[in-house]
Amino acid sequence: MLRREIPHEAREGRVIYLSRSRLAPAESTLDREALTPLHPWQKWTQEMQPLCYWEEEPVALQLASSPGEGWIDGRQWMGELPTHWYSLLSTALQVGAWLENHRFCGRCGAEATKLSTEFAMHCHACGHRNYPRISPCIITLVTSGEAMLLARSPRFPPGRYSTLAGFIEPGESAEEAVHREIFEEVGVHVSQLRYYQSQAWPFPHSLMLGFFAEATTRRIRIDGVEISDAAWFSPRQLPTLPPTYSISRELIETHLNHWR
Repeated sequence: MLRREIPHEAREGRVIYLSRSRLAPAESTLDREALTPLHPWQKWTQEMQPLCYWEEEPVALQLASSPGEGWIDGRQWMGELPTHWYSLLSTALQVGAWLENHRFCGRCGAEATKLSTEFAMHCHACGHRNYPRISPCIITLVTSGEAMLLARSPRFPPGRYSTLAGFIEPGESAEEAVHREIFEEVGVHVSQLRYYQSQAWPFPHSLMLGFFAEATTRRIRIDGVEISDAAWFSPRQLPTLPPTYSISRELIETHLNHWR
């Protein structure tokens, strides 16, 4: 559905309007009752960033200084649109965050210039070139037989529990990060790490590497900072789970399907 070639030679096409992780809705041309983040075919301006091809149509991104009335948060779009939209929304959100945060050179402070042929901001003053940042993270479902170790961040909606996650630190492998993050956050040791799959996570620029791990200890000791609560849950008694579009939910559902 999405072709990642940047349509830098296109002069018109579809447009996504974005500001601070919120996207402007437009009426679908196929279903007048539906909303879409893709606006109708139009002439592109110099301020627009060519993004990709979606359904073989060129798409550009237009940043706004502030969200307009009725603009919808990216997480809400992902929760309401079919799953095949995820790659387009993820690309738009990540490229948009990069454009908003890298208008000036991080080396010398001069104003940077957006290149048309690739996602790059070039500084003509010192020659530094900046590309979209991608931050690798691990996200792990810790299990003990059928039981799952799920935790709450203080930022979560009331009642929601999720898998454990954290950024990979400099010089650290993904597997080392799994052991470290789990022990730091809940005080549990694990073994039998098994890689599952990855997911781009555009909040704002992460790449989640999903793992399963089996606990070798069950006593929980939360850090009280990143984690406000953690507990072992049976498949028959679950808390509110993460949204269905998240890799966290997919890890949980994969485990549940195994025990069903």
